[in-house]
Amino acid sequence: MFKTLLIALIILVINTGQYAFANQDFGEIKRQAQLANDTYLDVNQIQASLQQGQTLIHQNTLETSQVSYFLSKHANSQTIAIRGTANVENVMLDLDIQLQPDSQLNIPLHRGFSAGAKAVFQDVKPYLLTNTPIKLTGHSLGGSIAVVLAMYLQLEGYQVPQVITFGQPKVTNAAGAKQFSELPLIRVVTPLDIVPLVPPLSPMQIKNLDIYWHHGEEVILMGNHKFAQTSGLKSMLRATKFTSAIPSEKNLIAHHMGTYLGLIDQLIISAEQVPYKTQINLFGFSLD
Repeated sequence: MFKTLLIALIILVINTGQYAFANQDFGEIKRQAQLANDTYLDVNQIQASLQQGQTLIHQNTLETSQVSYFLSKHANSQTIAIRGTANVENVMLDLDIQLQPDSQLNIPLHRGFSAGAKAVFQDVKPYLLTNTPIKLTGHSLGGSIAVVLAMYLQLEGYQVPQVITFGQPKVTNAAGAKQFSELPLIRVVTPLDIVPLVPPLSPMQIKNLDIYWHHGEEVILMGNHKFAQTSGLKSMLRATKFTSAIPSEKNLIAHHMGTYLGLIDQLIISAEQVPYKTQINLFGFSLD
């Protein structure tokens, strides 16, 4: 029975989750990575670090969750950048992994990330321009909150042309990812960063066909001026390489924004796209 359910789920996702990958603009990815990195600075440092033409509109650290973010404006766009895990309160959001139905979006969401996104939305809304596109970015926890916040913004009629995240955990299940498959999301990851692989796959989720699932295009920074792209099932199953491994210092370094920025800098100089090989076979079928 377990095998039948898993095969059915795989067929469903393969048939509905294919992407035609776009060429990547690593200059834009670098700009968003720098903004995501700036979220770890205090407000005075953020203002000094902002790229030329960027104006800081609003910055806040929310009292209950200690989620920190800022809103900036550049030419004809606004950007919301959200900080990753930086304190105990943030960790509590990360660990609140229960999938909970969201009555507004009509999909199940990671309860902690949903709470963080709603809090940011209520705080930033008075500062948003309704007729100006909004870009979103964030690292780790901040990336997940950025994705859910983008969903809420779209629901309210705001223009959301771009979401770029770095080392972002999963936010919803397979059905939720399918419903928001048109969200313009690019998830930038590194091969040894295990944070994008959580919450992990559990037997109970598979039994209920209710497993956590990524959506959007996944851009894997391979190093040596190389990158790969995945989506859907192939992206999700990268997690199987780490299910029995204990996180090491290499995994922690792979999650740092400094690592992301360095690898992106390589790709701005020259970029070669290579196939990503999972080297995984399911019941005799190769995913490569």
